[in-house]
Amino acid sequence: MKRLFLMGRTEAGKTTLTQVLKGEEIHYHKTQYTYSGDLIIDSPGEYAETKRCGLGLACFSFEADVLALLMAADEPFPVFEADCQCFTNRPLIGIITKIDSPYANVPMVRNWMVNSGCERIFEISNITREGVQELMDYLAEDPRKLTWQEARDMQWRGLNEWDDPNLPGVKV
Repeated sequence: MKRLFLMGRTEAGKTTLTQVLKGEEIHYHKTQYTYSGDLIIDSPGEYAETKRCGLGLACFSFEADVLALLMAADEPFPVFEADCQCFTNRPLIGIITKIDSPYANVPMVRNWMVNSGCERIFEISNITREGVQELMDYLAEDPRKLTWQEARDMQWRGLNEWDDPNLPGVKV
């Protein structure tokens, strides 16, 4: 199973999604520190909202197999810059929460995530559990294991470890 790192603004639904993925009952809990005790790393929203704390996100990202930008469907503006995937060497996915909100604008948030460099985007409702199984299936896939030689060859070819070396257009 992939280890997931959740990043997003305060009240975007990171801790609630963590509770849903663990099968726990949903209850409000303010995340005061980055919790990295199991397969989900939950970070405080202030890390994404405060430029000084952004480095903390980059540092914690190295403990995960996959990074997730998490945005609520009713957010008024993004906190992540375009092409922000460049700060890490891990796959970056997007998770849109609160898709059932009456103020949801899923296409706009999806566009923000595409601009930020998310490779895959999941639409989730923590209340109805819509989209949760698709995310769980993605996380259940084992991370790709590379030998040192394979990693060196892929790096030499300009590929990330999760890229498929057999795709057309890949440097040889």
